[in-house]
Amino acid sequence: MVLTKSELIGSLQNEVRILLHLASKIDRTTLDYRPSPKQRSTLELLQYLSIMGPQLVKATKAGAFDVEAWTAAKTEADARDFDQTVAAISAQSEEYARLLADFTDEDLRSQIEMFGQNPTRGSFLVNLVLGGSAAYRTQLFLYLKACGREELNTMNLWGGVGPPAAPAVEG
Repeated sequence: MVLTKSELIGSLQNEVRILLHLASKIDRTTLDYRPSPKQRSTLELLQYLSIMGPQLVKATKAGAFDVEAWTAAKTEADARDFDQTVAAISAQSEEYARLLADFTDEDLRSQIEMFGQNPTRGSFLVNLVLGGSAAYRTQLFLYLKACGREELNTMNLWGGVGPPAAPAVEG
């Protein structure tokens, strides 16, 4: 394994931390912003992120994508307001630890068939869940920038923190 189970959990929890940081930068008047008519709004993107990772981890664990469970989770997510959505994202940190707790190295190395491919469970989790989280948080970052949050920079996107304060000028 490239990552240990604890490193994978830590990386997923870090994604949650960074996403929450970016969500804290959203001006609520821009929740309906969408770059084009067929793209998700800011709120819809967050609602999707409130289910994407955990649902894909559950599918990985089961070895199959459960369309009914996904549809039910999406329906529930779509009904959430902004605060409820952020709370659901916040809960993912513990949820990832719980969902992955009983995975063994052997489980992570075992192959599954998912979306027409046959990756190992570990590869699927890294490429689709972890990679997808980074991609979608980048999309959220771009939404924020498009909505005028010009002060946000690479540290916000990749570190989940604001830039350091400018040094004090002594006079």
